[in-house]
Amino acid sequence: MDHGFDLRHVLCAFVLACAAPTAPAAAVDEHIIAVPVQVRDATGAALAQDIVVTVFEARGGAPYPLLVLNHGRPVSDRASLRRVRYLQAARYFASLGYSVWVPTRIGYGASGTAVDAEYAGPCNDRDFLRSFGIAADQVQQVIDYARLEPRIDTQHIVVAGQSYGGATSIAVAARNLPGVVAVINFAGGGGGNPQTRPGEPCSSQVAAATFGSYGRTSRVPTLWIYAENDLYFGPRHTQAWFAAFRAQGGNGEFLLLQPFGDNGHRLFARGFDLWAPLVQRFLAMAAAKG
Repeated sequence: MDHGFDLRHVLCAFVLACAAPTAPAAAVDEHIIAVPVQVRDATGAALAQDIVVTVFEARGGAPYPLLVLNHGRPVSDRASLRRVRYLQAARYFASLGYSVWVPTRIGYGASGTAVDAEYAGPCNDRDFLRSFGIAADQVQQVIDYARLEPRIDTQHIVVAGQSYGGATSIAVAARNLPGVVAVINFAGGGGGNPQTRPGEPCSSQVAAATFGSYGRTSRVPTLWIYAENDLYFGPRHTQAWFAAFRAQGGNGEFLLLQPFGDNGHRLFARGFDLWAPLVQRFLAMAAAKG
């Protein structure tokens, strides 16, 4: 059975011809909550703590479908993430009616950096299955926490993420959690370093095997968005990762956009007008199927 299609290039002319959504002026509230999570680090030691989650909601929209938006992993200085917000994207998704939850995971920014729970190992021997899994464990626990909120529509949940958070979102897709209807991967992967290995991530074959393992169990629709000039994860790698995912039965669509700026990895942060119409189309299709 064909589980989607691989659109190798999305021409800028096509994207710009679409009416790019702009974030409406509807009032969006932002508040911060603490969500308890438990994981095991690289040594197997148990970690239990609260993580910081920033929530965005348009006023008066309950019950809200849930969208969990997951952050990436800096090459260095994990403290620099502070409290992750992704303000433009979060407000946009809130304007579409979602309750948007943006977790700052263990080991990053406002949730504390004393322990690097997601450390995947040396460049030539990354354990992405374990690392993405630890991040996905936290996302799943955030979703479980949100399910307890009466204002959340637990039958309509979207998981999205950027970079390491995009790969984490695919890991969540593989779990087929109740109510999760769509997953969006913005420039997802691991092992990238634009300074020392531009476009050539560490342990790429390990990443391919990891995404293949996710494809064996994932059935939720997924959207993978990359740019040709991503200096973390070059297109030959991201296409191979997606191919491995699809070959094992994963349900997905791959979009490779033309070069964006001087580093296409920044598309999510700086290219809202390019990705928003693509995402809105995908979410509409997922909602129609749901």
